[in-house]
Amino acid sequence: MSLIPSFFGRRSSNVFDPFSLDVWDPFQDFPLSTNLPSSACETTAVANARIDWKETPEAHLFKVDVPGLKKEEIKVEVEDGGILQISGERSKEQEEKNDKWHRIERSSGKFCRRFRLPENAKLEQVKAAMENGVLTVTVPKEEVKKPEVKAIDISG
Repeated sequence: MSLIPSFFGRRSSNVFDPFSLDVWDPFQDFPLSTNLPSSACETTAVANARIDWKETPEAHLFKVDVPGLKKEEIKVEVEDGGILQISGERSKEQEEKNDKWHRIERSSGKFCRRFRLPENAKLEQVKAAMENGVLTVTVPKEEVKKPEVKAIDISG
């Protein structure tokens, strides 16, 4: 896996992660492909948001670094089939005629990240909150039912 992100399209974040949709799909352009069209989630690698995904016994937690963005500039959606999509756009600063830039390091542009949620995710109870430039998306999990163990008396 390359340490340098691709500026020509999607960036492979982890080819071994079965839930990440950021990996390259060799069948993407085939007419019988079941994947979503590439236009459904355009990604600018320069402005790609960094995300941590942690699973606890109660929920899946996604923490997204989005410094400088307001909650109105970010969209969190859950699509049919259990796809969580987090997208937004960081605008460029307006240039004034008298301004002289010495360095531009902060990225701008659209970002979009998509994740296939496990079957035990409660899609109707997803919550999102913003605090100090970090978006936290909480996806509760269904409780795992423990199998009942019934003791059988042995006759004889």
